Amino acid sequence: MSDPDVVQIPSAFDPFADANAEDSGAVAKDYVHIRIQQRNGRKSLTTVQGLKKEFSYNKILKDLKKEFCCNGTVVQDPELGQVIQLQGDQRKNVSTFLVQAGIVKKENIKIHGF
Repeated sequence: MSDPDVVQIPSAFDPFADANAEDSGAVAKDYVHIRIQQRNGRKSLTTVQGLKKEFSYNKILKDLKKEFCCNGTVVQDPELGQVIQLQGDQRKNVSTFLVQAGIVKKENIKIHGF
């Protein structure tokens, strides 16, 4: 059936093919990612990325700061675009705020950290 002079080379196996396919699907669903970044000691930052570009980030930030009594800023990242940063662990607060304000649906929010 097989010629003894012909050597069969197995096809290359890519263990990350499924992960790459999932990543491309996540971009299509437009998830909003809410993350926490640990600073020094007990200090932390909450970052919000993936909001649609049609929204005014500064107005959303102003409402978030007023609602949760914390400081924050909008940072321009070369890879991620505009990212909202808030002081403290505001992950649950931000997710409920975004849903109640009608900015995103609950199933399109991903909360990361701890």
